[in-house]
Amino acid sequence: MEHIRLPKVEHVKLLDRVSARKSRVGTLYLTATHTIFVESEDGVRNETWVLHSLVSIVEKLPSSSSSSSSSSSSSSSLSSSSSSSGVSLMVHCKNFQLLQFVIPEEQDCQDILLSLQRLSQPESYEELYCFAYKPNVAEEERQREWDFLDLASEYKRMGLPNAHWKLTSANEHYKVSDTYPSEVFVPESATLPVIVGSSKFRSRGRFPTLSFYNQDNHAAVCRSSQPLSGFSARCLEDEQMLGAVLRSNPRSEVLYVVDTRPKLNAIANRAAGKGYENEDNYSNIKFQFMGIENIHVMRNSQQKMLEVCELRSPSMSDFLEGLENSGWLKHIKAVLDAAVFIAKAVSEEGVSVLVHCSDGWDRTSQVCSVSSVLLDPHYRTLKGFMVLIEKDWISFGHKFSHRCNHIDGDPKEVSPIIDQFLECVWQLMEQFPCAFEFNERFLIMIHHHIYSCQFGNFICNNQKEREELGIQKRTHSLWSYLWTNRADFINPLYRPNHSQTQGVLRPSTAPYCFKFWRGLYNRFERGVHPRQSVEDCLRTIKEETEQLEEQLASHKQKISKLEEQKWTGSMNVFDKSPTAWIFTPDIKLANTPQDYASCFLTSSPRPEGGSPVTPQDLNQTSSFNSNGSDQESGIADLSVQSPFSEDSARDSDETINSAA
Repeated sequence: MEHIRLPKVEHVKLLDRVSARKSRVGTLYLTATHTIFVESEDGVRNETWVLHSLVSIVEKLPSSSSSSSSSSSSSSSLSSSSSSSGVSLMVHCKNFQLLQFVIPEEQDCQDILLSLQRLSQPESYEELYCFAYKPNVAEEERQREWDFLDLASEYKRMGLPNAHWKLTSANEHYKVSDTYPSEVFVPESATLPVIVGSSKFRSRGRFPTLSFYNQDNHAAVCRSSQPLSGFSARCLEDEQMLGAVLRSNPRSEVLYVVDTRPKLNAIANRAAGKGYENEDNYSNIKFQFMGIENIHVMRNSQQKMLEVCELRSPSMSDFLEGLENSGWLKHIKAVLDAAVFIAKAVSEEGVSVLVHCSDGWDRTSQVCSVSSVLLDPHYRTLKGFMVLIEKDWISFGHKFSHRCNHIDGDPKEVSPIIDQFLECVWQLMEQFPCAFEFNERFLIMIHHHIYSCQFGNFICNNQKEREELGIQKRTHSLWSYLWTNRADFINPLYRPNHSQTQGVLRPSTAPYCFKFWRGLYNRFERGVHPRQSVEDCLRTIKEETEQLEEQLASHKQKISKLEEQKWTGSMNVFDKSPTAWIFTPDIKLANTPQDYASCFLTSSPRPEGGSPVTPQDLNQTSSFNSNGSDQESGIADLSVQSPFSEDSARDSDETINSAA
């Protein structure tokens, strides 16, 4: 709270990017964790909550005269109607929300600017929202949240340990590599001296270890960092380590070594004493460069792409040209190409693969995890995908705090590596709509909470740091939260026995197969795209179908019970009941819609002192469908349960953290 210079400003205008007429006036509040805008016009109280940890950039825009002359830039792409009546403050968020406030007084705007800049850039982990987030959950329940996923069970599912792979304690207490998990799987023939020697020859001590194992053909996907080879250095233990990886696959006589970097980048690293494996020094390896660019290229590419997204009413040529110039989809294709290569090597050739980049926590995590999604249907389920992120990203030390800018640090360390992974999965979902148990909303929710810092899963850069900070003892886990709300994330097209669901996915990486992910980058533009997607329509239809099936089952059960009873033809047995039951003796012979309408078993209140309800009365009653469906046409009225009504569309993203 000491960083808040001004907790409240009235008569603030929140501009609408699509239409100036939809701009709202209200009060802006600053709290310790959120910026809250409360609309106060026409007696309507709509609230927009923005977590400070989600704020990326806060900037004060130039006056309207200067902004109109530079309206093509991202910072002034909104309407220059900020006018002389106030000063515009632009808030860019990490979840791609863009807010422009017009604050009446210059000094108030400056105070809000300085407050938000400090609140959105915590200087220590203790300031993060996850340590202040205290839902009403018992301590035992909070601990069960962290026990929801168990990596030991995941490796056991893959058939490990076995005759070829073993769990090593070489990195116990993180004494070999402080960025690796404390327990990893290595080849059975790899001795402790070989592991330690290999770690000394690898950047940051990240020696080759198992990421994915194929039980059917014993092929494996392993990961490491680059060797410290320079121009001519060798390491006998590292050569023995790769030999052990090769021998762990008895059905193959060769090992692929995949360097995900462009060849020029790897050669440049040789000058710093690093580099890549020399095929002359390692027995039976095939080396392959993949050409995925480094974190700096990816950061600049996303910034250019977001500038295009933030343009107000761009022409088609401007949008497409800007998207092409950003190179964003080209980088997504490069990651998928590398993953497809590895998946083919493992599934079709039965060859094990060792993957690395520079330090083995960025491009390596991307390629290993995407290839796992292609190879194993388990990772295309809700829980399996959570396990995959836990294993290949969290456990193996992706630098979330640096890459996602959780705390104030070097801006050159920031890069959208995890964004690219999620987008690769989304691109696969577009090609294989029946193969994934989860929907797009699931990916977007994970992306949101990676940056929100509401949960402790993505805090710090590695497992050692999380243990030292006591993350599991002091914060809550995202995975159990997602699992509890899994009904919101189910793909209505998913079928466990579908041909796409089983086996290996073989996507096309032709340029025309890649799409722009508007659901992530432009999801806050309510007026731009339809409020109801095809997926939402299908989910609504599925829910209504399930309700009708339940009603049908209930009616069949009642009919069955009644048929078991002996009737005398008279209805005096029901005279004492407040309900009159109507049926026909030949109910089994009904063949037409009219027959079913007249003999359908139903119940209705019996009028006081009146006669029992007759079939003629029944025909005059309205449809029993309470969901507003057209009973004769069989078409459901989706407007009744539309999840994307105007109010829900507004609340879904803008107030996603209000409950917290």
